[in-house]
Amino acid sequence: MIEDLEERIEGLTIMDDYDDCIAGLVRMFGKEEIVAYDYDKIIQRHIGDGMTHEEAVEFFEFNQIGAYVGERTPCFIEFIL
Repeated sequence: MIEDLEERIEGLTIMDDYDDCIAGLVRMFGKEEIVAYDYDKIIQRHIGDGMTHEEAVEFFEFNQIGAYVGERTPCFIEFIL
């Protein structure tokens, strides 16, 4: 899947080893597309790796959502439906 995205969008910024957590692409007027990740899938991945829920959220907030890597920094979606 990620290979198809990389071919579509030059300069795409992705998180290594989180391809299965990609929810889609975000398109906004006047901005380049960015990758959107599923928040819950990321948290569940961390829990599956042995973290508690609290540790997973803390790790996510500091290391993932807290990491700015340029204008095409990925975003994270928390689905409410």
